[in-house]
Amino acid sequence: MQAPALKTVAELLKPITWFAPMWALGCGVVSSGATITLHWPTVIGGILLAGPLVCGTSQAANDWFDRHVDAINEPNRPIPSGRMPGRWGLYIAIIWTILSLIVATVLGPWGFGAAVFGLILAWAYSAPPFRLKLNGWWGNSAVALCYEGLPWVTGAIVMGVRMPDWPIMILAFLYSLGAHGIMTLNDFKSVEGDIRMGVNSLPVMLGVERAASLACLVMGLPQIVVIGLMFLWGHPLSGALIAIVLLIQARLMTRLVEAPQANAPWYNATGTSLYVSGMLIAAIALGSGAGVVP
Repeated sequence: MQAPALKTVAELLKPITWFAPMWALGCGVVSSGATITLHWPTVIGGILLAGPLVCGTSQAANDWFDRHVDAINEPNRPIPSGRMPGRWGLYIAIIWTILSLIVATVLGPWGFGAAVFGLILAWAYSAPPFRLKLNGWWGNSAVALCYEGLPWVTGAIVMGVRMPDWPIMILAFLYSLGAHGIMTLNDFKSVEGDIRMGVNSLPVMLGVERAASLACLVMGLPQIVVIGLMFLWGHPLSGALIAIVLLIQARLMTRLVEAPQANAPWYNATGTSLYVSGMLIAAIALGSGAGVVP
């Protein structure tokens, strides 16, 4: 059987999705307060692992096990369109898993353990018997943790931070919680196919309007807590900046909830960008060491 074109392989791995975990890992690096120039090999290894490898693995596995749903929702994707022939989608997911584990060995035992945990969640999200994506609560939680919290903590670990470092752990958890709402935005485009194939995303279970309102609440509340922590930990300027970022998001959310399915891609390009900018502001505050953090 002829191998797929490299362009098709790249499309399967969806490079645009790599940004979120790579950004989160960068936030972890910054929040550590360590000097990056002393850790370049592990930082580069961590970025490759978070984005092209582990996230790429999750995309390939998801497209393989979702090929029947994608045939309804997005028939032009590599597998349902036939541009990724036979079982090549599955083979690439397996190969990328092995590559991820090889690269993870350079990050030490904690970094390797984080990679293993992320890969387990990546496969559990899409593959039977777990197939966490069949339930929007569990599936979105798994993806949010892999995209935000796990890379953030991994970024701090590769910089030599000993865990648990509670401020880092708390921020990673809060931004993972908020990312659950971001994951809901990605489900609005596939409601029709999800209903027909029994995928209980939150828009399917709650309805599009209620799911959009919930997503906004879930994105907003953790940021309010982060703002409070910034002031509590002696970083008032950072807290004020994140508050401004959140206020702008709130204004954009009013447009999102008016037409969630039409406006979700627009919000992903605007409100989500503001969300991750707040992550970096909080990370810089922790890394500066200027405040009084317990």
